[in-house]
Amino acid sequence: MAKGKKTVFFCQNCGYESVKWMGQCPGCQEWNTFVEESVSEQKTVGNRRQREPSRPVSLSDIQMEREERMMTGTEELDRVLGGGIVVGSLVLVGGDPGIGKSTLLLQVCRQLALAGKKVLYISGEESLRQIKLRAQRIGTFNDNLLLLCETNLTDIRKTAEQQKPDMMVIDSIQTMYNEEVSSAPGSVSQVRESTGILLQIAKGMGISIFIVGHVTKDGSVAGPRVLEHMVDTVLYFEGDRHASYRILRSVKNRFGSTNEIGVFEMRNEGLAEVKNPSEFMLNGKPEGASGSIVACSMEGTRPILIEVQALVCRSNFGIPRRTAAGTDFNRVNLLMAVLEKRGRMNLSEYDAYVNIAGGIKMTEPAIDLGILLAIASSCKDIVIPDKVVAFGEVGLSGEVRAVSMAQQRVKEAQKLGFETVILPKVCESAIEPADGIRLIYVSTIKEAVNAIQTGI
Repeated sequence: MAKGKKTVFFCQNCGYESVKWMGQCPGCQEWNTFVEESVSEQKTVGNRRQREPSRPVSLSDIQMEREERMMTGTEELDRVLGGGIVVGSLVLVGGDPGIGKSTLLLQVCRQLALAGKKVLYISGEESLRQIKLRAQRIGTFNDNLLLLCETNLTDIRKTAEQQKPDMMVIDSIQTMYNEEVSSAPGSVSQVRESTGILLQIAKGMGISIFIVGHVTKDGSVAGPRVLEHMVDTVLYFEGDRHASYRILRSVKNRFGSTNEIGVFEMRNEGLAEVKNPSEFMLNGKPEGASGSIVACSMEGTRPILIEVQALVCRSNFGIPRRTAAGTDFNRVNLLMAVLEKRGRMNLSEYDAYVNIAGGIKMTEPAIDLGILLAIASSCKDIVIPDKVVAFGEVGLSGEVRAVSMAQQRVKEAQKLGFETVILPKVCESAIEPADGIRLIYVSTIKEAVNAIQTGI
């Protein structure tokens, strides 16, 4: 091996570094994710530039300035970012290939360019003609948007210093490379070093940079999980790329909440905002069918009404089958055990299938009561009226526990025309009486099941 070269092993899933190969990663507990990469040993002790060391300062000496933000013109994206793009921030947008990351960012570039901001879109995957074909579907652009096809970070830094844009888009980080790193583009070393250079550009020049990162299920490509600790904000696109909707979720945000989501619909002209996701998710709800109920979940400060469906049928085998789509499988098994023990319902001889309609994934405990009532409705073949909403957390003793922001959930149900809400008894003191909506308070699952049996 050449002098000055050494090899190390990186985990492709989390970036854990080791001097030897290991079958299981100690960091993320995944198997067979280590790859060998060569790393250059740079001797910079003698050539290191002398600089003044940083000095500590007291907290009172730090001058606070209000962070400057750029509005993207898309309310859903601004909400997820915490109120707009912070100047000098580094944002990572992850998701499966083809889900709409490049389309959304090109729309943001168009809106910022029309607002007078200078935008630089750098693509390492598509040619200029391919980008223009997508741009023609989105709308008209002006000269404030500059396009560049480049993968060398040295040339990208020079272009940023010359053009001084307000915003940059890197599409995608897997195609960028640093000449000082000997590994191939897309490897853990290249992705991490390239992000480090982009971080210096963002903080040093005050340029807001969006990085696109692809995620694959098998982890064969170094994905955004290696970079989450380096960037300021991490956004993930969720949803099936074959479906019409997309959900943009914030999992890390140094400038805002990490619980907000944005809902988009894929159309021919690009991604369109869904102003009322509750109405969008409930579209097509069946009427007069058992095993269906509307539950309410909170995503950040936004209540979202979703349809919970359950199908309970007698099992043809000795071991009943359990399936959950859109929610936690283990949580469904737990709720069925509580319903069988505390609700006196024999479910051991029945298969159970639970689905969150629309393909959205919800894991908040507040939908426990909705899942439980949907299972009971299907098992007893009870039709729950269409204008009923239920929310509440269910404990192992069969109690219905309190949830946060109960008042906002009731207001969302009232706004969409629902007439009855089944909610925890302990939330009664936090709810203000409202006209036109009936509130049924329950403290146990027996009371909740009796409410749907006796007719709401």
